[in-house]
Amino acid sequence: MKKQLIAASVAAAFMLWGCSKEQNSPEGTQNQLKAAATINAGTVQQTIQGFGGASIITWIADLTSDQRTKAFSTSNGIGMSILRVMVPDNSANFAREKGTIDAAKSFGAKVVATAWNAPSSMMSNLYLKTSSYAAYAAHLKAYNTAVGGVTAISPWNEPNYLSSGWMHGTATEIANFVAAQGSNCGAPIMAPEPFNMDQTFINTYLSNATAKSKTSFVCGHIYGKTPYNLGSIGKSVWMTEHYTSSTVSGNDWTNAMNAAKEIHDCMNVGWTAYIYWYIRRSYGPIDESSNITKLGYVMAQYARYIRPGDQKISCTANPATGIYVTAYKSGSKLVIVAINQNSSDTYQSFSWSGITVTGFNRYKTTSSSNLASDSPAISGTSIGITLPAKSITTLVSK
Repeated sequence: MKKQLIAASVAAAFMLWGCSKEQNSPEGTQNQLKAAATINAGTVQQTIQGFGGASIITWIADLTSDQRTKAFSTSNGIGMSILRVMVPDNSANFAREKGTIDAAKSFGAKVVATAWNAPSSMMSNLYLKTSSYAAYAAHLKAYNTAVGGVTAISPWNEPNYLSSGWMHGTATEIANFVAAQGSNCGAPIMAPEPFNMDQTFINTYLSNATAKSKTSFVCGHIYGKTPYNLGSIGKSVWMTEHYTSSTVSGNDWTNAMNAAKEIHDCMNVGWTAYIYWYIRRSYGPIDESSNITKLGYVMAQYARYIRPGDQKISCTANPATGIYVTAYKSGSKLVIVAINQNSSDTYQSFSWSGITVTGFNRYKTTSSSNLASDSPAISGTSIGITLPAKSITTLVSK
């Protein structure tokens, strides 16, 4: 019996000792028994469409060539894979943003276009006239042709935000338009794009079976709303506009960490895309001096390494206090994104099944570093690493 107890003690000590340098640290040894983030690559939850931002030159200047590269390049930029633009209500302005659209496409990004307003002749009291349905569809189609084609068009922006100065619409009205003219707009339809991702609005829209059949994906904004699962609606969900703050610099680290958690939340509830508001703005991912901000580097932790077509897989979302994790795969590639909201360095272990990993490259952004990289050691089907205080870390399998 004594020998058995000694053997058990030795085995337990060996397990705590671990196999990597970080696991050998006093902190690593002390925290080995904390809950691991468990990843199952065999359980696919959604296919990611991408991460991006908007360029709306009705209100600000167009992106420069340098800013386009910094926004969409995966080698020396943020790696955005979605560009959102505005459909002008005046056809004379259709092609004014074609340069940015073409540049985004050259980096492999999708382009989605939203109409804030139909031409004034087609509206009455900020509502689209039923008699103008065909003319409005032709207007959208002409825009799509002028810019060389977009991934999808949204006929309304926040139609339920009735205090706005742009075109309003009920869910039923939008569904009636898409049912009647969705096939004539020149590009796939994304809709209904409500303010605060209003599920009642979305469900009412989707209750029109014809409109639903002509809708490629559901989209909406999360102002005033925490990301949530919309349930089995039969369509992928894109978050197409939000900003975490317009009153602080894009280099404000607290705000950047809030954005990191917001992206995590959107992915964790099953949404497939995250699109920030302005790409270039003092509070955006690129500032007015063309510098990538802390917010931009936080977005890069997702956008550079999780590409369109990658699949989000099952993962323990909140394995420990202040730690938030999501995981993704593409073929044999495994990507893990971990956020540490704690004010101190925190040890976290990760284990996986259903995929073979021989090593990781690690990238981490903190208040004082941007995408700092190294290659931590792994042991079999697990790894334990220390996440820096108030940081975001991405592990990309080799």
